[in-house]
Amino acid sequence: MVKKKHYRPAGKKKEGNAARFVTRSQAVKQLQVNLPLFRKLCILKGIFPREPKKKVKGNHHTYYHLKDVSFIQHEPLLGKMRDIRAYEKKVKKAEAKKNRDRAIILRQRRSTYKLDKVILQRYPKFIDALRDLDDCLTMVHLFAALPAIEDRIDVKRIHNCRRMSHEWQAFISRTHKLRKVFVSVKGIYYQAEVKGQLITWLTPHPLQQVLTDDVDFNIMLNFLEFYEALLAFVNCHLYRSINVKYPPILDPRLEAFAAELYALSRYFDASSRSSVLDPQVSSLPGSSKVDESELRLAQLQYQLPANEPGALMGLVENVPGEDEEDNDTMMCKELFKDMKFFLNREVNRESLLFVIPAFGGIVSWKGDGAPFEEDDNSITHQIVDRPLQHELCEGRKYVQPQWVYDCVNAKKILPTRDYLAGRELPPHLSPFVDPKEEGYVPDYALKIEQWKASEILPLPDVGKEDLEDPQNFADLEKAKEAAKNDKKLKALQKEYFDGLKVELNGVPPSSSISKTDNQISAKATEDREESDPDYEQIAKDKEELELLTISKKKRGLYEAMKKGKKRKHDNVEVIKERKRKLKESQKSRDG
Repeated sequence: MVKKKHYRPAGKKKEGNAARFVTRSQAVKQLQVNLPLFRKLCILKGIFPREPKKKVKGNHHTYYHLKDVSFIQHEPLLGKMRDIRAYEKKVKKAEAKKNRDRAIILRQRRSTYKLDKVILQRYPKFIDALRDLDDCLTMVHLFAALPAIEDRIDVKRIHNCRRMSHEWQAFISRTHKLRKVFVSVKGIYYQAEVKGQLITWLTPHPLQQVLTDDVDFNIMLNFLEFYEALLAFVNCHLYRSINVKYPPILDPRLEAFAAELYALSRYFDASSRSSVLDPQVSSLPGSSKVDESELRLAQLQYQLPANEPGALMGLVENVPGEDEEDNDTMMCKELFKDMKFFLNREVNRESLLFVIPAFGGIVSWKGDGAPFEEDDNSITHQIVDRPLQHELCEGRKYVQPQWVYDCVNAKKILPTRDYLAGRELPPHLSPFVDPKEEGYVPDYALKIEQWKASEILPLPDVGKEDLEDPQNFADLEKAKEAAKNDKKLKALQKEYFDGLKVELNGVPPSSSISKTDNQISAKATEDREESDPDYEQIAKDKEELELLTISKKKRGLYEAMKKGKKRKHDNVEVIKERKRKLKESQKSRDG
């Protein structure tokens, strides 16, 4: 008996992908909101489109999971958004009737909403928030550098982004958590390690930004709204972890001079002094009052000298509440110790004010609000980026900004000979790329490794002046090669003496073997060599056999891996060929 095919009547419950996924238009209709509000809710709640295996409505639709849509439907923020939308209609109606007084009153009474519960839902633990902080920091730093445009980007939002970015940088610099810096065409990449999590973000260059019309700023502002709340939550948690009150109270004079990082450093110093001098203040019953604590911190801050360079030094010793420092933090803290920097006007002041104190240095600049002036005799390095027009100070090194970044990435004070003012700079190597994995190690990376090795394992009869001179590394390499040859010679002599001891103990010497035996053994070895299999061919046959047994998907992945390795090898060969041609052209030019 043939079983009839079952046909599902119309209007019955669906199954499979048709029941689990809905299109965007269906989701908007189910939530009863417009498309911009639906996008905003998806951004705030962290909901993204899905790719079902079988697209029921076609490939030209965007699909969402039905559980995600119901998750938005039960969100209290959705009702708040609807109320705000209805309230905006009242404002527009009053403006249309030219009732300005009512419109002003309605704008003043406009309701707002907070994203605290949304952040707690998306990030139950603080580590989860730190893992998702890369895009947040990049977006906040981007808007901090953008100009304010009417009806597109508000001035208050830009000031808020700038304030929070400086608060984050001040904490990283204060706790010496910065690990890598790379200056690229896109901007400056930073990487910090906070609570064991590596956080990487990109900041734009301090140039005039031009906004284009092909960018939808509404979607970017929706992301920024969530990122502002997330970064404020992270900054608050980090500041409290080192016993510093949040939000910080800054000196308005330094804020007027655009020296927010220096003002934050002074605020950290004032907070640390207050915690060291009076550690029992936080345990008092009246210490929770906001007005009294703010007044106390402000008074302590203004008691600091206006030009105190020690405020930029970072941590105060024996500050309670701070985590134990690891080896990387201690190394970063001691890198620029006992060094005093002065920045010229043409260099990127904000970047260097962030990087140098993060590695233990003291820094000042040319301008209002600076902790010390250019004529200070204790300055060890002056950062310049133009040809010098004045007389040089004795005992001071005039270097270009790349020297600071290369020292940070190498975790070592590099020689300043190649970075002096007016010199052609060496290549700025990216610390985010492993040259050994790429298959090509630049010459300057080898030179830096040699500098590191010479400091860790110094050779005998080699002075510090010789180590600082990069031209003497050829002699050092020859000395290392001679030492290796001596070790090999000693090993061969030891093997020879061991053989003599074996013969003296009663083993017959090898010279007593007859010529016929030698001829027989030589013929046997030749036959064995002829009969030895080709191991390369065996390995190739085994690889082909394994390819036949694996699935088509894994075979495709294997072929893609082989193509990627071949592409990387070809790129390395191209770089080597260019390098060879460049050396030949330089030789012909010098000749």
